[in-house]
Amino acid sequence: MLVARDKVVLIHYTLTDDAGVVLDSSSGGDPLAYLHGQGNIVVGLEKALEGRQVGDKIDVRVTPDEGYGVRDESLVQQVPRRAFGGIKKIEPGMQFHAQNAQGQPQVITVKRVKGDMVTIDGNHPLADEHLNFAIEITDVREPTAEEMAHGHVHGPGGHHHHD
Repeated sequence: MLVARDKVVLIHYTLTDDAGVVLDSSSGGDPLAYLHGQGNIVVGLEKALEGRQVGDKIDVRVTPDEGYGVRDESLVQQVPRRAFGGIKKIEPGMQFHAQNAQGQPQVITVKRVKGDMVTIDGNHPLADEHLNFAIEITDVREPTAEEMAHGHVHGPGGHHHHD
């Protein structure tokens, strides 16, 4: 079975930056499982995997525009400490989940705390970065009805619902 829209794809991967530093890897764990064509992985990687099959090993370089985006300085803002809803200790490097103006989930990173003002950055930490993936496709299968309805994979390597 080939990698195609609405197929569950399992991959082992190692992600490195341009300096060769490993940023993430599935090595030593379960392969990553995702539903192809549903926006569960970055666009550039999804395009490179289209039409591949189990056993294929490929190296993929994803540009920022097809990865985590081009850095947008308008996403760096100063907000009052009270915007953090009573969290007492706010330090640079902390990350919080928020919603952007379109209501989409977004991770913000605290860059600086000075007095009652906090500088936050809504850019993805890998914005402006080239992403270098070493990929091995380990399985391609049909999704379950529940996976299709939810738009993502359940079980090992995929998403788990917590009741």
